[in-house]
Amino acid sequence: MRNVKEPVIEPPGLPPAQGEEDHLSLALANSAIALPGGHTLDLLGTPAQANHWLTQRGLAPADAGMREMCATQLRSLREQIRSLFASHTAGLPALPAAVTAINDAMTRVPTAPLLQWDATTGPYRTTPHPTTAIVDHALATLAADAADLLTSPDTQRLTACGSTPCNRYLLRQGRRRWCSTRCGDRARAARAYARRTNPA
Repeated sequence: MRNVKEPVIEPPGLPPAQGEEDHLSLALANSAIALPGGHTLDLLGTPAQANHWLTQRGLAPADAGMREMCATQLRSLREQIRSLFASHTAGLPALPAAVTAINDAMTRVPTAPLLQWDATTGPYRTTPHPTTAIVDHALATLAADAADLLTSPDTQRLTACGSTPCNRYLLRQGRRRWCSTRCGDRARAARAYARRTNPA
């Protein structure tokens, strides 16, 4: 069976939300983007896109050979991190399954090459399947970053973008509550429209 390379579709010019440069888990949470008009953009929608996303952040080589199972694991961790961020920003208790998923991802990675035994050549040490090991290390890194963010002083600045329908998270700077200038402009335009159509 031939390996067919999927094209990687670049997202429209949406800048990173405040804090994504410092917290990869924030970038992961923001990799599923709600757009106006009911549209969505999933930066991890295909294995090639997931591989590209990890490569851009130094978490996987460009030729990692990501498969759908690996991309699914990454998308699943994203949803658990989003759940934790949503609980935190709403002041609600976290779902136990989300906490378990973060802990599982952090503890799944072996700290040393494992012992293997070949019937012909005998004992040797090696890491698991290379692509699986790459993905497990990426998941562990992202989960650890989410745990660090939620337990650091930065957690007080974690907020959801205040512009509908945006679903991204950011670390608030001052009074800014939007993930991008575009969202800020959209929120201001919506307020101005509401004032014109509903004069007090």
